[in-house]
Amino acid sequence: MSWNVLITARTLDEVGQQAVALLKKAGCRLIIPPKYGPHSAETLLTLLPGNDAAFASMDKFTAQVLASEAARDLKLISRWGVGYDAIDIPAATKQGIVVAYTPGLLNETVADFAFALLLGIARRIHLGRQAMSAGNWQPYWGNDVHGKTLGILGCGRIGLAMARRGTGFGMRLLAHDICANAEAEKLGVSFVPLDALLAESDFVSLHAALTAENRGLLGEAHFRKMKPTAYLINTARGALVDEAALARVLNEDVIAGAALDAFVTEPLPLDHPLRTAKNVLLTPHLASFARETGERVSNTAAQAIVDLMSGRPPRFVVNPEVYKMSALRAKLSPQ
Repeated sequence: MSWNVLITARTLDEVGQQAVALLKKAGCRLIIPPKYGPHSAETLLTLLPGNDAAFASMDKFTAQVLASEAARDLKLISRWGVGYDAIDIPAATKQGIVVAYTPGLLNETVADFAFALLLGIARRIHLGRQAMSAGNWQPYWGNDVHGKTLGILGCGRIGLAMARRGTGFGMRLLAHDICANAEAEKLGVSFVPLDALLAESDFVSLHAALTAENRGLLGEAHFRKMKPTAYLINTARGALVDEAALARVLNEDVIAGAALDAFVTEPLPLDHPLRTAKNVLLTPHLASFARETGERVSNTAAQAIVDLMSGRPPRFVVNPEVYKMSALRAKLSPQ
């Protein structure tokens, strides 16, 4: 048996040579669209026909797409990465489609990048670079990081990795989450209400997964509870933040600055107010772009496709309940 695999994750082209070899060796036929994703629901409807699996970026796999004639052959969505908020998981399960992902592999890489953003915005590294590139010699006063308070909003795997980095800088560690993390507490993290975290933190770093409940988690009222010397760092999801409100408070110097790697709409529109906001460091969703980690994630996402095609359940599945569904489209080998 061989599958047609739609490739929408551009990372496969950049750090996925081993993954490509793995898929081809297994007999998969790789379908490369004219443009990599993330794709809209409308575009997916034109790309999906005849494909058994998708090696997916943050494409909009809505309920309508998953139930469509275009997706009739789709058995597996294998996400490059840990976020799956662009996929309607209940709809995928109902249709008998397995959703695989790669949890745990990006923890350290994303935490590295989040802390790099924290250092960069606090010490105004981006402004120094801009000045030097323009031929100027202009120093910029920033703020110390060592000994300050780091507030972690969402203290799961990546939040915990961020906390470990904070300990190396002698930082006081606060966190807010729906439930406390015992491992984080052993590290010295104190779990506090959101208002306390905002009021006491010098750096607020977002690491929560996006859900229907926490969309727009931080709005203008929340930003105004932060210290005027505090910074916001977001390497999670743009939709956790009211971006228009953030731009306003930055321009009003309500907070000292923000370093952002994730946005509601990506690529970030050219006329977006954050592009011209004061005291902001913007990067194009780079947190997971480390080659060594990218290769491991690519291989894991590809292995999920090979496993299910061969009748084996993939290692990391978002919706394992799908295996009990009579609608399951993949054929599993007897155990």
